[in-house]
Order: sequence, then structure tokens, then C-alpha cells
Amino acid sequence: MRIKLAIFGLGLMLLSNFSNAQTSVQGKSKQMLNGKKVYDMYCQACHQADGNGVPRLNPPLAGTVYVTGSKTRLIDIVLNGLTDPIEINGEEYNNPMAAHSFLTDQQIADVLTYIRNSFGNKAGTVSVAEVKKQRAKK
Repeated sequence: MRIKLAIFGLGLMLLSNFSNAQTSVQGKSKQMLNGKKVYDMYCQACHQADGNGVPRLNPPLAGTVYVTGSKTRLIDIVLNGLTDPIEINGEEYNNPMAAHSFLTDQQIADVLTYIRNSFGNKAGTVSVAEVKKQRAKK
């Protein structure tokens, strides 16, 4: 009887974990899911899967006001790249970032929303209209 109860309990636990995993995937917005795809393809190699970057080479995206602050600054970096040294969290980074203006406005909005809401960051979304506005200033 104890074995049957243990097996039943284990089954319920596994079912609960599966259900929670499904809910967390369904709970993510389409913008976040699409943003992760863009991140994995174009950003992860330099900024790493965990968003912590590479010390003294590629800046972190995790836990920095630089990411959670000005949206227009981030949009400009994606559109125009970055060649000047940048200081983030007291550390200087000199590795240039290439412009990614080949990405669509939707892809940029998605990836920046993903970055601003991943790696422990909690910030607002980036809209396609905001990206279009910055692109027009170029």
C-alpha cells in the first residue's frame, strides 16, 4: 500500500511540474519568445546565455541600469553599433559592437524587451513605434 501511495505521489508531483512548465511557457508573451530567438541568434555569442557578458570585453546585460534605463539609448546601440568605450557597473568595455540595423523594427523591439525583462532585469517593453522613431532619426 505504501509503495502504491509513493508511486501515486510521485506521479502527481511529475504531473504538477509538467503543468507548471507548460504554464510558464504559455505565460510568456509572444514578444518575449520572439525576443529570445533574436537574442540567441545575434546577441548570445558576445553577451552570453546568462546575460553576464565577458569581463573586460563584452558588457553584461544582467543587472545593469544601462539596460533598464533609457530605451532610446539601447535602440540607438542596436541600430548604430557602439565603438566608444563604455563603463558599466564600474568596469570599462572597449570591444566594439557592430550595428544591427538589418534587424526589423519588430525584431529590435522584441529583443530589447526580452533583454530588459530577462537576466534579473525588470523594465518596460520596447515598442515597434519607439524603434521606428529612432530609426527615422538616423
